[in-house]
Amino acid sequence: MIQTWTFNQLAKLRYYRPDIVDQAVAEILACQSELRWLVVTGAYLDGEINLGKAAELLSLHRLELQNRFLMQGIPLRLGSETPEEAKAETDAIMNWNSSAEENPLL
Repeated sequence: MIQTWTFNQLAKLRYYRPDIVDQAVAEILACQSELRWLVVTGAYLDGEINLGKAAELLSLHRLELQNRFLMQGIPLRLGSETPEEAKAETDAIMNWNSSAEENPLL
């Protein structure tokens, strides 16, 4: 059984050697889909990431994740929470519109 001190030491080690700790955590999350789901969902619920980022980390389309969250009773946070987030979303839409105008589908 892993003791609490192990996690504390990993957190401290990450300050000095983020490469080692980040790689180890990434490998664990890549291999453990249930753990990845729980970590990403927890980060979403804590407001650390938005729905789009959660979907990206889980390799799901945003609407698919939104539907899964609804089915599991996980509250959705839709819309921008900060001015920076709103600007980023607006910029992404503007870029998408520009590229759509340059390359219209026929």
